Amino acid sequence: MSLIVVGLNHKTVPVELLERLSIPTVALPKALHDLESREHLIEVAILSTCNRTEIYAYCTRFHAAVDDILQFLSDYSGATVVDLTEHAYTHFDDVAVTHLFTVAAGLDSLIVGENEILGQVREAWQDANAAATSSTLLGYVFRHAIEAGKRVRTETEINRHPVSVSSAAVAVASEQLGGLEGARVLVIGAGEMGEGMALAVALRDVEKITIANRTIERAEELATRVGGSVIPLARIPAEIANADLVLGSTGSSEVLIERSVVEAAMQARADRPLLIVDIALPRDFDHGVSEIDGVTLLDLDDLKDFAQRSSERRKVDITRAHEIIVDSVDRYLDERRQRIVAPVIGALHKQSRDIRTAELQRFASKLSSLGPEVTAVIESLVDGVIKKLLHEPTTRLKESAGTDRGDLYVDAVRELFALEEQVPTDTDSSS
Repeated sequence: MSLIVVGLNHKTVPVELLERLSIPTVALPKALHDLESREHLIEVAILSTCNRTEIYAYCTRFHAAVDDILQFLSDYSGATVVDLTEHAYTHFDDVAVTHLFTVAAGLDSLIVGENEILGQVREAWQDANAAATSSTLLGYVFRHAIEAGKRVRTETEINRHPVSVSSAAVAVASEQLGGLEGARVLVIGAGEMGEGMALAVALRDVEKITIANRTIERAEELATRVGGSVIPLARIPAEIANADLVLGSTGSSEVLIERSVVEAAMQARADRPLLIVDIALPRDFDHGVSEIDGVTLLDLDDLKDFAQRSSERRKVDITRAHEIIVDSVDRYLDERRQRIVAPVIGALHKQSRDIRTAELQRFASKLSSLGPEVTAVIESLVDGVIKKLLHEPTTRLKESAGTDRGDLYVDAVRELFALEEQVPTDTDSSS
């Protein structure tokens, strides 16, 4: 079996397509089971964020498995397989491992070094475990990816001054408006992204922060932290008429604010301009809002310039982070290969012990006539012969673990001795 990843992210597709591929938490169990039911996929996990949708899978056949995943994404999004193939990236085995480690470290994010992605990788693993579509194999690589992500954040200063998509949205808004001093800000959504934007806004000298959210209790909790007020979703149109800046980040699966709502709000604004930054995926605002006079609508695509400038400031840490990823991947591959070698060695020795026991039992009646002392000598002789015969192959297997030659040796020993050892269990894979 091989590990593969098929994905599309902010680097490869426009936000219009990325939002169609976004898989909300509520839809994950069904999507995971759909994927696992496909012929060539054994274990699967889905990482779907505002920056990416990626499918990680252990598969029986590489090209057939990629086709299975692309067909799933086509079925889900309505995009054609041809369009998806044009934009998708596909990684295999060691390169797939490196990609996952890089993602977990925040090095493949829109905002390099952002912290949210590490938790999102962990959640993707946990969701797959909960749906029973991930077991030992995926659990093992995801656990190591999370450890690599933690290492990068511990051993570099890449997140010393953490920048997230949400804080970047506020920074871009501030640049666009020439500062947020005295601004009236409406934050739509009190989830992780909404919380991040509200906290970033609260650090600036704004006049007013209003939180709109489907769950009022969560909005009230956030409003208390940032010194803001709360409105239900139904009051958003009236609040847009009063706001200077609107920040959208809900988890709605469809457009939340239609063009007509914003047009009505603008008629009540006495020609005051309005800035909307929509980082939801799918987007909260009808894209037609950008055509309304006096309205500037920014989305994830518009954060890319800010992201580039952020990366330029972090060059040293990014270089060091990549070095850590290389080292972490090497460690993972060595440990994985050791895990492959160990059960083969164990199965080989067990087979030898079983043959020894069976043969001694077969000749037990004849041996008993020789007396206990002679029987003991014969058993010792048999043990010595077995030990010497197994010494060299055991040593070669251990010494070659972690190399291509080691993989060849493992396959040869399995084939020559007809071994049927079990894949080792990762006791930490469900922790």
